[in-house]
Amino acid sequence: MEYSLWSRGIEQQIIPLCRYVFILLFKPLFFERSLGPDDSCVTLNMQRACIGIVAYSPLGRGFVGGKAVLKSIPKDSMLPMHPRFVGENLEKNKLLYVRVANLAAKHSCTPPQLALAWLLYQGDDIVPIPGTTKIKNLENNVGSLEVKLSLEESKEVCEAVPANEVNGERDYSAFTNYNWESILHQKQISVKKPIRVNHVILFHLLVFAIPVYDIIHM
Repeated sequence: MEYSLWSRGIEQQIIPLCRYVFILLFKPLFFERSLGPDDSCVTLNMQRACIGIVAYSPLGRGFVGGKAVLKSIPKDSMLPMHPRFVGENLEKNKLLYVRVANLAAKHSCTPPQLALAWLLYQGDDIVPIPGTTKIKNLENNVGSLEVKLSLEESKEVCEAVPANEVNGERDYSAFTNYNWESILHQKQISVKKPIRVNHVILFHLLVFAIPVYDIIHM
């Protein structure tokens, strides 16, 4: 799923769902104590129980790397049609890039390294997959592993890119009606209150969970 500094919608619904629903179904297998509201995948057993998230576009489709800010967009790219890379939206979003760049300088790293370090800080169950065709970018991305953030520093990075200050829809307009946000809105699923999961999602979770249960008891 897409997850980055400027695409954080999954924090409110998808991440809690992946971390808690599987655990609630099979809590006796993994826990000797009750599950508290502030628990997350921080212990080995909890990490085994969580459903991992592969975060694509962790650099905001190249924006955090300076695309459309320091570098021009390639002619064969679809980005000129992306809502966040056009007109007034792009100009306003450039201010967010400046904030990230200033924080990166403070941490003696590049903006992409800071963005990836922030993402890695969110949990071991979240795995970013930055894409690149250049060796220098690959080496730069790997360098994010050397950037260690504290809780306060992670919050500072979040505050530099408030979700409500990102201009433009997350996805291309042609895909908006088919992305997960639209589907969850239609199903009216919420995990802000006691978790409510419809029968379709529960079915898919069980299809995955039953083989795991069998393996554990082999």
